[in-house]
Amino acid sequence: MGLAKRTLVAGILSVLIAVAASAENWPQWRGPAFNGSTTETDLPTVFSKTDSVKWVVPMPGASGATPAVWGDRVFVSTVDEAAGRILALCIDARDGKVLWRKDVGRDRKVPRNNMASPSPIADGKAAYFSYGTGEVFAFDFGGSPLWSRDLEKDHGRNALMFGYSSSPLLYKGRLYVVAIRNKQQNRYGQAPEGPSDSYLLAIDPQTGKDLWKQVRPTDAGDEAQEAYSTALPYEWNGRSEVLVYGADYLTGHDPATGKELWRWSGYNPRHIAHWRIIASPVVAGELVCVCGPKHSRLFAVRPEGAGALGEDRVAWTFDRLFPDAGTPLYYKDRLYVLDDDARVMTCFDPKTGARKWQLEIGGEFVMRASPLGADGKVYCVNDMGEVTVLAAGDEPKVLHRTAMGERELCRSSIVAAGGRLYVRTSTHLYCIGK
Repeated sequence: MGLAKRTLVAGILSVLIAVAASAENWPQWRGPAFNGSTTETDLPTVFSKTDSVKWVVPMPGASGATPAVWGDRVFVSTVDEAAGRILALCIDARDGKVLWRKDVGRDRKVPRNNMASPSPIADGKAAYFSYGTGEVFAFDFGGSPLWSRDLEKDHGRNALMFGYSSSPLLYKGRLYVVAIRNKQQNRYGQAPEGPSDSYLLAIDPQTGKDLWKQVRPTDAGDEAQEAYSTALPYEWNGRSEVLVYGADYLTGHDPATGKELWRWSGYNPRHIAHWRIIASPVVAGELVCVCGPKHSRLFAVRPEGAGALGEDRVAWTFDRLFPDAGTPLYYKDRLYVLDDDARVMTCFDPKTGARKWQLEIGGEFVMRASPLGADGKVYCVNDMGEVTVLAAGDEPKVLHRTAMGERELCRSSIVAAGGRLYVRTSTHLYCIGK
């Protein structure tokens, strides 16, 4: 081999090694940093449902679940609408081949939702699938079953008006499951069966056995008892906590024991009975940012102290144009908050609450999915599968817009992993890359 050819091969190898080293997995719903962001680079800005598409896989039904990606595996929760069944899928990230497909139960009918809304988790050895039925399944990467649980059988029925949708959290070697649910019968006739208190549960991911269960009391009434949010971690100055949001409170818990360390109740002081929670909290430095229900108010809370936290722990608030359903994005020291109905993105300095900019994204449909921050861009998708790419930073700019979906209920957040984007519409999963 000549010198020039050896130099060329060495250069190609160095690029491949650099790309592999910079690639990052997307292990669970809000990504590797738990805030909707990733360090992925060299992602496409301009694409369509045909351009820059590496592969596309038809989906048998709609789902709000966001895929998990680990190495060359993509894990997808979905329903088979024709058969009325719930499925767990593993797809080869290299070519879109379906490596295995597991039928794990029967779908339940609930208004505007199905049982495949919670997002799966991957940790390099196993994939964990949770469903609105309260069932949890663990498979190894080859598709062999490791364990399964029926949490409704063990801990009571999850009575929520639009179906249980909270995703599990894998953190510090434990699988955390939160159920913020109604203790009485709601207007759709759903009633608890067996234990009815809301709870935070820690499960051993290797065996599927309960490690502990922390009951989470509330004095909320009617639909305000219900929440669709996901438990997320808070880390600051050596502290580690698990955050739970809903039923009129934001609470912090000891990850080792589940003990409640503090609670804050400022978002529903009048205890309005229909103020359920959908959006999950997001950690922005030392602050925890939460969206009040039904576009009421955005709060940035500094969770210092123990027990009941007062209004003095609220660092700043914002009163308009923020989401009811989508969870905000924290990316490169900026907080991106998307009003899902008005389709307006606001960029904040989270330390002070100062508004950097506000931009009308456009489009004709609501945006229930949570935004992704990656490669200096913010990716958003609306209910009809129309993707909008924004520039991240201090200047508002729409970089690209394209229609990916075929029909409504595109509520899965866009994922970036391994140098590619994964866009899950109601009918297809697209893998997009340069």
